Amino acid sequence: MQDIIQQLEKKRAKARLGGGKKRIEKQHAKGKLTARERVELFLDDDSFEEWDMFVEHRCVDFGMEDNKIPGDGVVIGYGTVNGRLIFVFSQDFTVFGGSLSETHAKKICKIMEQAMKAGAPVVGLADSGGARIQEGVASLGGYADVFQQNVLASGVIPQISVIMGPSAGGAVYSPAITDFIFMVRDSSYMFVTGPDVVKTVTHETVTAEELGGASTHSSKSGVCHAAFDNDVETLLMTRRFVSYLPPNNREKPPVWPTSDPAKRAEPSLDTIIPDDPAKPYDMKEVVHKLADEGSFFEIQSEYAKNIIVGFIRMEGSTVGVIANQPMVLAGCLDINSSTKSARFVRFCDAFNIPLLTLIDVPGFMPGTSQEYGGIIKHGAKLLYAYAEATVPKVTLITRKAYGGAYDVMSSKHLRGDVNYAWPSAEIAVMGPKGAVEIIFRSDIGNADAIAERTEEYRKKFANPFIAGARGYIDDVIMPRNTRSRICRSLNMLREKKLENPWRKHGNIPL
Repeated sequence: MQDIIQQLEKKRAKARLGGGKKRIEKQHAKGKLTARERVELFLDDDSFEEWDMFVEHRCVDFGMEDNKIPGDGVVIGYGTVNGRLIFVFSQDFTVFGGSLSETHAKKICKIMEQAMKAGAPVVGLADSGGARIQEGVASLGGYADVFQQNVLASGVIPQISVIMGPSAGGAVYSPAITDFIFMVRDSSYMFVTGPDVVKTVTHETVTAEELGGASTHSSKSGVCHAAFDNDVETLLMTRRFVSYLPPNNREKPPVWPTSDPAKRAEPSLDTIIPDDPAKPYDMKEVVHKLADEGSFFEIQSEYAKNIIVGFIRMEGSTVGVIANQPMVLAGCLDINSSTKSARFVRFCDAFNIPLLTLIDVPGFMPGTSQEYGGIIKHGAKLLYAYAEATVPKVTLITRKAYGGAYDVMSSKHLRGDVNYAWPSAEIAVMGPKGAVEIIFRSDIGNADAIAERTEEYRKKFANPFIAGARGYIDDVIMPRNTRSRICRSLNMLREKKLENPWRKHGNIPL
């Protein structure tokens, strides 16, 4: 018995050492934590239960039979974050460069299957050079097994990928299927093919950071949902982020204590809308002033900045916010903002998170680049997402709601539950000037006549009252009272029941 215990302790020590002290020192020299250090920092103290510490690869080619390390390059298990159950896997770059083998993949699949049974989120800490070449198709098959689990878990439990080093080739597709991707600036990157292959095939010279770094994916491609400065900040922000999420699709989001009263008035909102309808204002200010303690976790803050998405709490409960941003492109909807917000709406709907939509939108972005890029199809994604959603939907029009964009942004016609407007709201087919130039085309050239007609149109349509008269707006509210009115509405909708017709699945315009 004593011999077995000694062997056990030796194996544990070897597994904890990963690729050895030199490789750990090299990891630290890059400013990166090891796989185990990351897990310890992410989870609550002394909460981690590790599985499969002794698993080894089965490869016997290219000298691999004599090169085995317990754990095979990935640490898996479960623990708690703020006392709530979380499953985690953390790839170890010090062991075979974190490369994925058949057994490495089986470990990841094992923890994902268990997370689905237990109904708890999965967080994957990725740091991998890709498929283990020595294993050939077995490692490729392992990737496909992971992809299949990602798809089965989608919409069942939240899945978060934290890219903390390289993620290349097949390794990028698992994160792409998950709900959210976080990256570390200057030390993590994602791409299908690396800079050397790009140079060979397309003759482009590009660095790994330029091709697939955190700044590229958070501002240009939209692949990354948030980027942070180092491993520690990334893991602490991920801890904060998961506190907004429910554990699975059968439960509601958590409720956290708050000292911020629901009836809090915000007089500054009465003057936030400029007198000049062409002047912008910062919609993020509105979001912060409505949220508990002004706290807002924004998603994709550097991508498609003309729309804002993220999580706030109201009376301690999580609410998903979608808001047009007049500071960028006047808040117009374009291809990128439509896909960004559509995916966010669908996530919230899958996990019972109520939706708050703040509208100031002059329409869809015109132009050949948008039309050639498929704005019709991509704009329809947002329409589809809102129309499909069955969670509580509260909508507020702060200023402009023009044309098809009015319809798309959680209007009453798309089963919006409570639709408010501020007195500054303008709900019409288009802006007064554009409308007048179409209706009174014969007067073009007569500046006085056009100005008079524009003012006439503005008085008639640039207000919330016609929509209110038809029941499309439930009430016109004073800006200062917005928080209390929204909190009341969300309380009223807490037990909302609504089901879509039975179907295998819809066919969203991808």
